[in-house]
Amino acid sequence: MKANVGDRLVIRGHHVGEHDRDAEILEVRGEVGTPPYLVRWADDGHVSLIHPGPDALVQHLGRTGARAP
Repeated sequence: MKANVGDRLVIRGHHVGEHDRDAEILEVRGEVGTPPYLVRWADDGHVSLIHPGPDALVQHLGRTGARAP
């Protein structure tokens, strides 16, 4: 997994009816875009450091909007 500052991190819901969570990547602390990431969660504005698991994906954002991961 690789990301840039400003990309969107999406964590898929684990149970039926559970919503996905998404966050803006504020800092990339690993080498060459790898985790951990400092993120701001969209639902509550909380800032946290995360090392995403296999249930996560990065949406790379550019001038024209989201690109496929």
